Amino acid sequence: MTMSRPRAIVLIGVLLAALAGFVFLRPSGEPTTGAGPAGTAASRSAQAKAEASVPDVRLDLLRHDEGTFQSPVRNPFRFERHETPVETPAVRPRPRRVVEAPPEPTGPPPEPPPPPIPLRYIGFMQPTGEARIAMLSDGRGTVIPGKEGDVIEGRYRLLRVGNDSADLVYLDGRGRQTIRLSGQ
Repeated sequence: MTMSRPRAIVLIGVLLAALAGFVFLRPSGEPTTGAGPAGTAASRSAQAKAEASVPDVRLDLLRHDEGTFQSPVRNPFRFERHETPVETPAVRPRPRRVVEAPPEPTGPPPEPPPPPIPLRYIGFMQPTGEARIAMLSDGRGTVIPGKEGDVIEGRYRLLRVGNDSADLVYLDGRGRQTIRLSGQ
């Protein structure tokens, strides 16, 4: 069996690397002499010298006083702000401000506001020399004309007719509303 030249070079390189690793990376405690009675005795004496040179370990220095440990103040796993107390010089306490509750209303509760006026302002007409006539729609297809001061549907009074809005009020004077021009 013949080996190709590149394979032979790679095999020789691997063997040389293994030999170099064995020679140079050998543990320093191993004897360099062959294995035998003299080699084991030398390794025992080297091991005895190494044990003698280790200083004593003082375990009492590793213990700490139980009374000096304080529990942690900050928990990194909670999202909250911890404010450290700041020592301030002697400060007089500020008097607390007393807030008085508003007096409870006496008598009946006020009447609710009237409902919104359901009409829409869809435009105006102004015949030559006359007042403006507002065109209002009730949403059902009925167009209701009216001048300023007219009563609309027997419930509302038309107060003002403008270019882009009309002001209406209930007949009893409550609930004045401005109705904007809607176009329909």
